[in-house]
Amino acid sequence: MSKKMKVAFGCHLLVLLSIGLWGVVYLFRTEFMPYHAIAVGKTWTQVDPAFQILLLALIRRVGGASIAIAMAMGILLFIPFRQGIRWARWAVPAVGLVAQLTALCVMLSVTLNTPATPPWKGVPLFMVLLVAGFILSLEPEKKHIVERSGA
Repeated sequence: MSKKMKVAFGCHLLVLLSIGLWGVVYLFRTEFMPYHAIAVGKTWTQVDPAFQILLLALIRRVGGASIAIAMAMGILLFIPFRQGIRWARWAVPAVGLVAQLTALCVMLSVTLNTPATPPWKGVPLFMVLLVAGFILSLEPEKKHIVERSGA
């Protein structure tokens, strides 16, 4: 792998690790996040037990989906991307950007419609890393020069 491809790999790896970590945090939550409490104006104990079950199911579903996204990115990154397969240069950032764009839209909606402030500010940074990794991975193919021995 060229130096540019190694940097692209690193950009993508940072994002997939962050998505995976976020997923683990959400998957093992026993109550909603502090910014969720601010958004709904209630502490966890004030939320009806039936809604607690529903909220935890949704939170854990987001966690599981985030882990699945990180795994998919990891498989694409460590196998076809490292092998230099061209479609993987598009697939890795595409998967990550869909996940990050969705997260950004949801977090901005909460920010704009409630008094809560979800941790959305890192998401644009991850999107920039994915785009940077994509651009860096677009190095031109090396052309093989065929020498002709002519008489």
